[in-house]
Amino acid sequence: MNIFNKYTLLFILIIGTAAITLFVFLPNFETEEFDQEVINNIIEGVTTTTLPDNSSQLAENGSESDNSEELPLVISQQEVSKIEEILENNKFESEILNLEAYLLIGSDERSEKIAETRGYVSGKRADVIIVGLVNKENGEITLLSFPRDLLIKNSCTGKIERINASYIKNNCGGRAENLAAAIYSISGIKVQHFASFDFEGFEEIIDSVDGVEICVDKTQREGFSFELQKGCQVVSGLTTLNWIVSRSTEVLVGEKILDEEGNDVSNWELMRGVSDLTRIERQQYVVIQLIKELKDFQSVNELNNFINALENSFTIDENITINKAVDILWDFRGVDLNKVNKLTTPVDFLTLEDGRQVLVMSKKISELLKQNSIIDS
Repeated sequence: MNIFNKYTLLFILIIGTAAITLFVFLPNFETEEFDQEVINNIIEGVTTTTLPDNSSQLAENGSESDNSEELPLVISQQEVSKIEEILENNKFESEILNLEAYLLIGSDERSEKIAETRGYVSGKRADVIIVGLVNKENGEITLLSFPRDLLIKNSCTGKIERINASYIKNNCGGRAENLAAAIYSISGIKVQHFASFDFEGFEEIIDSVDGVEICVDKTQREGFSFELQKGCQVVSGLTTLNWIVSRSTEVLVGEKILDEEGNDVSNWELMRGVSDLTRIERQQYVVIQLIKELKDFQSVNELNNFINALENSFTIDENITINKAVDILWDFRGVDLNKVNKLTTPVDFLTLEDGRQVLVMSKKISELLKQNSIIDS
């Protein structure tokens, strides 16, 4: 064999190996449109829709949700006027320019497996809304969470509704585009990219790293969906998910007692102060725990199971290349987690005329960011 043929075969071998590596190790993420022009049109009111009140459930799902908390709010015109005055902090003074913003959306779409422990509800709702902010000058990272029950005036529909109700595909734009427009309308933060995941995929991600560590100061549970012992323990994806979304967490009073048949006859009482804000603290805690897991990977190859879990779980915007998505993930290994700012939109509770409780912003987002030195005063 002459030297030309040797080098030809070597070249083919290298190209073939590279192709196999890309096929095996780079995920084939599902993508979704995320057009900045569309988002701007929603913000400016160029595109609007006059879908009926229950369209936020029916247009996307084909059926009405069986969770009454997710049904569209019914607000009288008199109440609308009062609420619009309360929403004064939803107005921002100027666009925030020195931050890159990445929107992370967790959709509470439940599979049969999850329904066994949490019950079944139809459709996709934005149950987790976290904006990752990266300072363009110093690289500082901030996780800013928006409670799903936060009241906004929707730029697309003109209606006052919860922010998670804006996560819907309609005449104005796609789900993430509408939600990004809602976030901008109350903060001045322009989202550049987004990623969304469903909760079943969230379980798979956690299980791909053999669980995450959760530490609690009291033994707690919710029905048969989870039970965490006082102290620290490594738990599965399903247990982690059920803990994050729990609204009716109970804590153990005294010692745990089992009867002769092994039934729990201990004294449990509802944990005080559990709300969407509690859920947000848990969401941010688990995000940080997952970032910690990345530090254990020594090469991209070792990310294989983790990346496969992401592929099955995540939808990303069409403007992020696969290489960019992997690079972002890999770069998180170098993040000093002690310096990650974890913020939640400051809110007050508001009870509507129909008795349902929602949240309203008690401070402008710009004031929150200035107070925490995220942006300049």
